[in-house]
Amino acid sequence: MSSVREEGKDRIIFVTKEDHATPSSAELVEEDPNDPYEEQGLILPSGEINWNCPCLGGMASGPCGTEFKDAFSCFQYSKEEVKGTDCLEQFRVMQECMQHYPELYPQEDEKVLTEQSSETDQTSQDSALAEISGANMTSTTDHVSDTTEPNTKNSVGH
Repeated sequence: MSSVREEGKDRIIFVTKEDHATPSSAELVEEDPNDPYEEQGLILPSGEINWNCPCLGGMASGPCGTEFKDAFSCFQYSKEEVKGTDCLEQFRVMQECMQHYPELYPQEDEKVLTEQSSETDQTSQDSALAEISGANMTSTTDHVSDTTEPNTKNSVGH
């Protein structure tokens, strides 16, 4: 027979093998597509933007949330041939806002420069290792060819 124990906010249910032998009587509740608290994705069935979507990464609620919402809404609802070309002003305003909070919105250029500098350091290290290895290979190859030449000449001569 199963037992139930409450620990704070948690409810722990221990079940027996016999409890699992009978089919479940649980009923699934149909999701309400109009429930504002239900996870829906970026665009709600009504066509509105779901500002609570985790896919936005909190951008809609940060210090530049209003600017982000203006730019993103403009882009989403843009009817231009090249989507979003009518939203350049909103994106400029959003970018200016983000530049006031570099710790929250690091610039892509800064990320790229940091990555390139670490890649350059790694490439320099790899090049130095390759040169050292190449020098070792050259001296080893010279040594091998020195030892094989006499044998080749001897075998050709026979």
